[in-house]
Amino acid sequence: MPPTVLIVEDTQSLAMMYQSYLLPTGVNTLVASDGATAIAIINKVQPDLIVLDVMLPDMNGLDILATFDPENCPQVVVLTGHATKEIAIQSIKLGACDFLEKPIEADRFRITVNNALKIKNLKQTVSQYKNKYENGKYFDLIGSSKQMQSVYQIISSASASKATAFITGESGTGKELCARAVHQASNRADKPFVALNCAAIPKDLIESEIFGHLKGAFTGAIANRVGAAGQADGGTLFLDELCEMDINLQSKLLRFIQTGSYQQVGSEKVVKVDVRFVCATNRDPLVEVESGRFREDLYYRLHVIPIELPPLRERGQDIIEIAEALFVKIAKDEGHPYKGMAGGVKQLLMQYSWPGNVRQLENVIRNVLVLHPEAFIDIDMLPALPENSKKAIEPAPMSIQTKPANILIDDLPNTQNDVKALWLAEKEYIERVIKICSSNIPKAASLLDVSPSTLYRKIKSWEENE
Repeated sequence: MPPTVLIVEDTQSLAMMYQSYLLPTGVNTLVASDGATAIAIINKVQPDLIVLDVMLPDMNGLDILATFDPENCPQVVVLTGHATKEIAIQSIKLGACDFLEKPIEADRFRITVNNALKIKNLKQTVSQYKNKYENGKYFDLIGSSKQMQSVYQIISSASASKATAFITGESGTGKELCARAVHQASNRADKPFVALNCAAIPKDLIESEIFGHLKGAFTGAIANRVGAAGQADGGTLFLDELCEMDINLQSKLLRFIQTGSYQQVGSEKVVKVDVRFVCATNRDPLVEVESGRFREDLYYRLHVIPIELPPLRERGQDIIEIAEALFVKIAKDEGHPYKGMAGGVKQLLMQYSWPGNVRQLENVIRNVLVLHPEAFIDIDMLPALPENSKKAIEPAPMSIQTKPANILIDDLPNTQNDVKALWLAEKEYIERVIKICSSNIPKAASLLDVSPSTLYRKIKSWEENE
């Protein structure tokens, strides 16, 4: 629905001219010639933007502006033919987002209105995000780190869309919780969320699990089955470990995604549903495509909104936030009188690399609470953690850390004048690797041992700073 703009102007010819200025933009326009009419329209319609003249026949336009709640003030652009510095300052203090002096050119008027509407949309997005993200928690996801805030923002920005979200991350990072957050943040939150683990279902049965079957369609089909696609109608279908799906079934899934329709096993009838897809994998999907295990056309059809979940070892203080939440939750489930953790426990949790991520942390915490009835958890209550997992955060020995790097000692700085800013040296090195890889970003990322999204973010930041 196009936004509504209320023009409050007592001169009819000017009001009609402002309306004509906005015709190419497609917005709805309403006109009020005095303050009383304007207030009545504002209370009834709640326009997205008010273009407000200061000099009205029955009151001063700024008096109308002063009546708005500062915390919930609509977007207002103030107009006046008697511009003074004092009026401009007073308008902004009362909550106006911009100020225009008559006479106004058409382009300037349109640009100002367009910018004001963009600010309104941005405020709504930020407000929705703040309402959902409180105390380091976004729906069932926990963590205040910058990496997770970025994930929350992507989910919030994509909440109104039907576009497919493609979640990647190591095993145990919380991909299903992320998928549920995508669903809960959307306008489908009151509809079904159906999760299907493609790795846990035999390939002979997965087509039936997704699309359903008719009674007698195959041995063991003793009754009709709707299938996950039908169950998720109107809601969200989450396909976990998608790269484990049999290559032959991927073509049927692609057609389903493209058309929104499918056939149950044993049926010739076409069923059409309204489903939003969320997919997840702990593998690198591009590697799977290159190896021929995952269809390239399916990858590009699904890889619309990528969401990369960081491993727990890279999330800093999030480890303690998650641990505290898990202690409270599991203690309640187990009837445990948990009160808190000792400082040494927190330090050890922060130092460990958690190769199994949040899932491993949860198992450790459950182990502690089941075996130790004490209210305060001390370091000696923690089970032994595998030593070899710490290699994930320890530097490799020099003899094996660098393969032939082909970096000559002459390439390194010898004097202070030779020293470059670290970001510039990194930029030049990454650009060289990308050039060697013929601009293939995923391949360059693989050689540099980082994710492709990391390189894309760096390239974007360099472009913005040029």
